Amino acid sequence: MTALAELPISPPAPLARIPRVAYFPDSFHEINGVAHTSRHFEAFARRRGWPFLCVRAGSRTPALIEDGPVWTLELPRGFLSFALEKDLRFDPAFLRHFPLIEKTIERFQPELIHITGPSELGMLGAGLAHSLKLPLAASWHTNVHEYLARRSDWFLRLLPERQSTATARKIEDLTMAAAALFYATARVLYAPNPGLCERLTRETGKPCHIMPRGVDAVLFNPSKRKRAAGDDEIVLGFVGRLSVEKNVALLADIQKALDEKEKKFRFRIVGHGNEEAWLRERLQRAEFTGVLRGEALAEAYAGMDLFVFPSHTDTFGNVVLEALASGVPAIVTPDGGPPTIVRDHLTGRIADDDNFIAAIAALIDAPAQRVQMRIDARAYAETASWDSVFEGVYRGYEPILNPQPLAAD
Repeated sequence: MTALAELPISPPAPLARIPRVAYFPDSFHEINGVAHTSRHFEAFARRRGWPFLCVRAGSRTPALIEDGPVWTLELPRGFLSFALEKDLRFDPAFLRHFPLIEKTIERFQPELIHITGPSELGMLGAGLAHSLKLPLAASWHTNVHEYLARRSDWFLRLLPERQSTATARKIEDLTMAAAALFYATARVLYAPNPGLCERLTRETGKPCHIMPRGVDAVLFNPSKRKRAAGDDEIVLGFVGRLSVEKNVALLADIQKALDEKEKKFRFRIVGHGNEEAWLRERLQRAEFTGVLRGEALAEAYAGMDLFVFPSHTDTFGNVVLEALASGVPAIVTPDGGPPTIVRDHLTGRIADDDNFIAAIAALIDAPAQRVQMRIDARAYAETASWDSVFEGVYRGYEPILNPQPLAAD
């Protein structure tokens, strides 16, 4: 797999012009990769003064704010909405907001619509693009096919091993096929890592551009490290949703194995999720902070010595990049986006589940190597800016732009 850090770099071509973009994100205020990216996308448009409309779920009552060229339309999810995650919901009755969305779109006059997935927002955005004959862009943020297979473990465990493996693969394939049909309605696609981009192009026949993630290297900084004098325990950190698809069960195996090796360490777990109670029972010396933001999150990262992220399903791994920016080497699996960020043996380790614990133990025993990795991790993160990410998104828009005036009432 080609690492993003190793891709050839050439000076970007200047943008021919700046289109008017209507953006329909799956989430915005929640704690996940889509929301994180979406907040930075809107902030980028504000910094540049570019015309940008963000239609999202959020406020308790509909609210349209026109702040110069950047507009936001926040719409409430209703009592029929149901939880997809602890802080993310889906509202099957969201269509009730269509008249207000349509009126706002007619006033804003976008030249293209950009969606982030098959949510109620995404389906509305795709429908509007079709009815108004506007180009549609779609970015892939979540490996829904892998998530669904892993969340079917309770059922798959009831089957014989061979049948369980085949059924899990079938669930993934069918879910990916359904997702591909939805994404094929767009004229251009974005994905956070090269392997996923190649697969989307293969499944949909549409061009796909790599859309990595950036990091705030001022906020996430080794200078935020605050550790008590004499605290020489190795702090193993994890930041993210505490759920089965993040492979958090491996954290309990890590503790058991390192305890047997008599290593001096403790965990710092940042986040929440369905597996939190299970982890609390098994990680007796762990600090569970809950969800953190801003300075508190930056200090939590900077106080870690190694970042352990055993997920197999992350399309990129924002938290991995934030750890590197904080000067914390990361140990990740070979799957998804994280191995495209980490440079093995330089800014961390890439190891499968069978070798994950050994990689951690080896770094615990190599303080000089950890020091150099901290330096190299920070140096790489300083090259990853959000501005360069979204400039690339706008360059991807250029081939599909075919502006047409919208019909007025």
